[in-house]
Amino acid sequence: QVQLVESGGGLVQPGGSLRLSCAASGSIFNINGMGWYRQAPGKQRELVAFITGGGATTYADSVKGRFTISRDNAKNTVYLQMSTLKPEDTAVYYCNLQKHTIYSGLVSYWGQGTQVTVSS
Repeated sequence: QVQLVESGGGLVQPGGSLRLSCAASGSIFNINGMGWYRQAPGKQRELVAFITGGGATTYADSVKGRFTISRDNAKNTVYLQMSTLKPEDTAVYYCNLQKHTIYSGLVSYWGQGTQVTVSS
């Protein structure tokens, strides 16, 4: 099993910054990558950013140039640095870990979610 613990959400004014952290523990081997998704009220969960085991990154068009995903392999932690935040970034942010398994293929694990609210 894999456990993901997120931290760093909160209330911030438009134009401000926040950094989210996600610490992974448990059976964290054969990892394809880790990332962040978000879900706003009444909307579907969407990819925000993802970083593979090889370090390749993917970003949603809406956050390119404003958000940066990074990882600390020694701490099994992935970060999301969010800058120039906009009200439309308001959502619950979920950490995601994808793992290769023998019998089930690629399996996703999710954190409990952390609320990010951008408002004046």
